[in-house]
Amino acid sequence: MARGHGRAGTLTPPPSLAPPPSQLPGNASVNAGAHASPQHGLWAERGAGLPERLVLLGSDVTVSTCKMAAHHRQNTAGRRKVQVSYVIRDEVEKYNRNGVNALQLDPALNRLFTAGRDSIIRIWSVNQHKQDPYIASMEHHTDWVNDIVLCCNGKTLISASSDTTVKVWNAHKGFCMSTLRTHKDYVKALAYAKDKELVASAGLDRQIFLWDVNTLTALTASNNTVTTSSLSGNKDSIYSLAMNQMGTVIVSGSTEKVLRVWDPRTCAKLMKLKGHTDNVKALLLNRDGTQCLSGSSDGTIRLWSLGQQRCIATYRVHDEGVWALQVNEAFTHVYSGGRDRKIYCTDLRNPDIRVLICEEKAPVLKMELDRSADPPPAIWVATTKSSVNKWTLKGIHNFRASGDYDNDCTNPIPPLCTQPDQVIKVNLGGLLLQALLEYWPRTHINPMDEEENEINHAVNGEQENRVQKGNGYFQVPPHTPVIFGEAGGRTLFRLLCRDSGGETESMLLNETVPQWVIDITVDKNMPKFNKIPFYLQPHSSSGAKTLKKDRLSASDMLQVRKVMEHVYEKIINLDNESQTTSSSNNEKAGEQEKEEDIAVLAEEKIELLCQDQVLDPNMDLRTVKHFIWKSGGDLTLHYRQKST
Repeated sequence: MARGHGRAGTLTPPPSLAPPPSQLPGNASVNAGAHASPQHGLWAERGAGLPERLVLLGSDVTVSTCKMAAHHRQNTAGRRKVQVSYVIRDEVEKYNRNGVNALQLDPALNRLFTAGRDSIIRIWSVNQHKQDPYIASMEHHTDWVNDIVLCCNGKTLISASSDTTVKVWNAHKGFCMSTLRTHKDYVKALAYAKDKELVASAGLDRQIFLWDVNTLTALTASNNTVTTSSLSGNKDSIYSLAMNQMGTVIVSGSTEKVLRVWDPRTCAKLMKLKGHTDNVKALLLNRDGTQCLSGSSDGTIRLWSLGQQRCIATYRVHDEGVWALQVNEAFTHVYSGGRDRKIYCTDLRNPDIRVLICEEKAPVLKMELDRSADPPPAIWVATTKSSVNKWTLKGIHNFRASGDYDNDCTNPIPPLCTQPDQVIKVNLGGLLLQALLEYWPRTHINPMDEEENEINHAVNGEQENRVQKGNGYFQVPPHTPVIFGEAGGRTLFRLLCRDSGGETESMLLNETVPQWVIDITVDKNMPKFNKIPFYLQPHSSSGAKTLKKDRLSASDMLQVRKVMEHVYEKIINLDNESQTTSSSNNEKAGEQEKEEDIAVLAEEKIELLCQDQVLDPNMDLRTVKHFIWKSGGDLTLHYRQKST
């Protein structure tokens, strides 16, 4: 797959930590963001074949996230368990990673906005004459971005995320202006009334909130509270939302398998429409709010008359669930896609007239029509893959997506390793924590030694030169995101490694970092290696006599194979070893080979059991105790020789 590299830089507004939202409905706590300048890179690729296919290639490399959940302590302030995560990533993330959940097209500026499962909103140029389509990234969310809408003629972007927030962005300059923390669970869907500049948000907390966009864009750090109207009545999680352009009707779809309809002007419930047999994943309303289209995981598309309060047509086009819908301005043709990867155009007036536009390589999550002309000349399609494809609608034919790209090929290089003279055990987790918070001033000098440091500074003025940062072994890239979150998944604070030296970030770290992290990074007290006591006895099937029950102890990270080697060398092979002599100097020269032979022989001849279950040599004692022993008291292991 083709790759590209832009110059160093990233677009990340300084993160903010807001207080929990008010429990009173209608109040949202809002944080004002800070300006940041977008970075530009150089890369482009153009797909070939028919239909026309402009490809915004993403990187399908998995984003690795390591979570350090060990050595947790209860935070004395909130009495909550906090874990630390970090993301291994490029400094400039130009490519989508994993699925793309949302699309918005700005025809005035020829820009496409994509957002998805890597938490990043990206801006692309759809000008086909531009060599590099990538423009900028907008990073502030800490979980999947599930939906986005462009407002105010493309000046403002609203985003909804699984981090439970709704964010307001300056779409032209690419920075987060404010954060709405009213929802208490994943925010899955947004709806927009263009004529009223009104946005609705909904999610798994079964709540729908209405937001005046002009009010949201006027928020500041001091004027940071906005009143919102809420629509209640949903009994299940909401996955889809639609509002007509005039802002007179709003419809929600949920796992309740029904459509609920409100008047957003009065927040009054109007009706409930039944007919679907599974989750309602996509909704569309015509301009005057008299007709509604719904797509469901039951595989059907339904056309509803809100005046008659009933379904007036059912379209069975797809073999599996329908997850995405688009409709032309006249509300006469619907474009549908979903789990079966196929995208159809269906005439709503004559269901027998339908055309297969294309078949994607993965389930379709979102579609966006190019409305620069009527009929629409093209449609943008996002799937569970990282690429976004543009399909032409001119002369629609039954073509499959092409786009076979050469895979990167590499030749493995054998490692050039030598046996170390000595083995030094270090706590990698602790060293990693120290590297992640290397720029945090509080970690530079131990507070317990501050008085002594001040005296030394007064004597020779060399204190600054003697301050050590990090762990002394390695560093992590300064652009590495560091995330503090609750064990349940809720994010408390997100920042870049290099930003921890800032005044605001340092203050927020003081409030967020749990005591167990302070012990390691500030006080330099590494957690001690835990030891597990256990008993080692011959298995009843071995026929060997029971040994004296000596209580052994070893690190909980000790692998089972090491215990097997102990059994083979010290118990099974004890008699043979006692009869050998060590008069030859060649034996010392072959000591290392002997150890390797013992390791191989032990695995070939010895079995270790716990609760009569044969243990994998790669397991450690902690795993054995928690997942196999599963009882109180000291761990008991049994050994036996393998039958030949």
